[in-house]
Amino acid sequence: MLDVRVVTLFPEIIGAATGYGVCGRAIERGLVRVGACNPRDYAPDAHQTVDDRPYGGGPGMVLKYAPVSAAIEAAREALPAASPIVFLSPQGSRFDQSAARRLSRLPGLMLVAGRYEGFDERLVEEYADEELSLGDFVMSGGEIAAIAIIDALTRLLPGALGHQQSAAEDSFSDSLLDCPHYTRPEIIEGRRVPKVLLEGNHEEIRRWRLQQALGRTRERRPDLLKSRSLSETERQLLDEYGQ
Repeated sequence: MLDVRVVTLFPEIIGAATGYGVCGRAIERGLVRVGACNPRDYAPDAHQTVDDRPYGGGPGMVLKYAPVSAAIEAAREALPAASPIVFLSPQGSRFDQSAARRLSRLPGLMLVAGRYEGFDERLVEEYADEELSLGDFVMSGGEIAAIAIIDALTRLLPGALGHQQSAAEDSFSDSLLDCPHYTRPEIIEGRRVPKVLLEGNHEEIRRWRLQQALGRTRERRPDLLKSRSLSETERQLLDEYGQ
């Protein structure tokens, strides 16, 4: 089982978002446990203050060391030994499917979600095993990033999906985008399902899906192909794509 703890000022967001769909079913099956720890619970004053003005001036507020540190320590006590502490930050390395596979194999994981202008840097220096980012954009807080990471990890856990092959065929699972999918009816507004999908030849279907994935990746995310070594068959399928 994967045990995840999120340090966040808004634990309700985490609970609400992970209680449905794949994550919700995985929690019910005991495949993953998701908990949250709120730094406000460790603030010493009556107003539960967790932020203060930045040294040096400037706009916004910075998360204070003491309450966040106490929340991290409390969350760490609930996790398996040596569970990594991951700070969610625009300055982190890009979270991708490779990172999802790596983290999904762990027994435990802590995700620390920031707010306002971010953390007192000494928190990162003291606790962060790594920093992760969803991409080159800024959000109001790290909760959405935490939810996205939990969902990506949960999908990879054995038994989380209805069909175990589903995760293996998802986009990015092999440095490729996914192929197009179709369901009934066969014709919609004059648009037909590709003939190969109707003929029952599983090898031809496999080749068609691989070719579509390769072609789509070249068109939409050519950067992904640069990190992938293509076989001779894949090169041939890509050369024939769109012909």
